[in-house]
Parts: sequence; C-alpha cells; structure tokens
Amino acid sequence: MRAETAARLLELNCQFYQTFAAPFAATRLRLQPGVKRILEAVNLDASLLDLGCGSGELARALARRAQRGPYAGLDFSPRLLDAVGELPAHFSLVQADLTAPGWEVLLPGRAWNWVTAFACLHHLPGSWARRELLQRIHALLAPGGCLAHSEWQFLESEKLRMRIQPWESIGLSTEEVEPGDYLLDWREGGRGLRYVHAFSEAELGELATASRYRVRESFHADGANGRLGLYQIWEEG
Repeated sequence: MRAETAARLLELNCQFYQTFAAPFAATRLRLQPGVKRILEAVNLDASLLDLGCGSGELARALARRAQRGPYAGLDFSPRLLDAVGELPAHFSLVQADLTAPGWEVLLPGRAWNWVTAFACLHHLPGSWARRELLQRIHALLAPGGCLAHSEWQFLESEKLRMRIQPWESIGLSTEEVEPGDYLLDWREGGRGLRYVHAFSEAELGELATASRYRVRESFHADGANGRLGLYQIWEEG
C-alpha cells in the first residue's frame, strides 16, 4: 500500500471517531467476553498500557476490581478520552496517535507487564505500518511482558458483511489497498465509513514472527456466535 493511500484511510478513521465518538462510546459500555478472559491472566499488581483505550471501558473495569498496578490508556481522540470519567490516581490517560513518530515519549516512563490493543490493529492500514507499531510495542514490554490484542472478525457475521462498501465510494480501487482490507459503514447517529482489516490466524502468526513475538494463546469470543473477536496473547519470541 502506498503511503498516500494509508494516510487517506487513517484520516477517514480519524474523522469517523471524532464525528461519532458519542454513539460509538454508547456501544462500548461493557467489556466483551474475550477481554474478560484476558483480564483473568492479569495480576492486580501488574502495570498495564491500554492502546486504543477509547472511552475507557477497560480502565473502569480495572478500577472496579481495585487494580493496584499503574495503568495508562492511550487514544488519539480527545472526545473519546473525555468520556472516560474519573479514574484512580495511579491511572493516567494520554492523547496520542499511534501512527505518529515518538508517541512513546508521552507515556509514563516505565516498562509494562501488559500492553493491550483491543480492536486497534485492524484500523491501522498497511502491513508495514502494523509491523513497525508491533516492534515499537515490543520495546515497551518489561521482561516476561505480554501483548494482548483482539481483531474484529466481522466476516463471521452475515449482518456485518452487508455493511461492506465499495472502495469507489471514497475514490479508491481494490488495487490500491491490500488483501483483507475493507470499508464498512456505520449507522448509529448518522452514516459514517471506517477502514478495517480482516485478520486471519495465519496472518497474525506471520506478523508475530516478523515482529519478534511468539503466540502464547489464541481464541475466538464475542457476539451471538462466539466468533466476532479473534484474541491472542503474544510474548517475546
């Protein structure tokens, strides 16, 4: 994918999450089953960096369970961060763009036992960009630390497949994007469009190896069919 195309898709998603922050946050008022399963492995004293924290559903869940370790939530959208609400003193929020150089310097200065990226990587266009981000995350992990992430499996739902839109609706062609890239519409509080990449387990395995990780655990969860989210825990390879 050309850098110009990737930048255009990033801007599309940026506009979406700014425009539809309120209705999007209203659909994220509870943790998904897959996220709850991941949290069972997180020690109360662990430090956790939450990439793409959105409106803070994970932060609030950690606060409710009296997480003692430090937490930092990072998101590019000030409107979503404004919806997080009050958090414990040892929790912090950071407004930063994961696609911009140097976002790491805005974080509290520590290595993290856990980094989470739930429903985050699939919004990042370009295989090269995803690999670069994962390598940056790798450098933030404490010894023995883990990266937990989830990828939306919208192709598992007939209803969601009906939301796929042609690339021509935003002036692009199939040849300009990568295999597995899709354009999906949004219908709550108005009509919007988002870029999403559909990951397979095989693709994620290759990405883990290329980014110096090892896949420790992989499972499906969420949705009525229990397959709308692909969750993985990665550790240093």
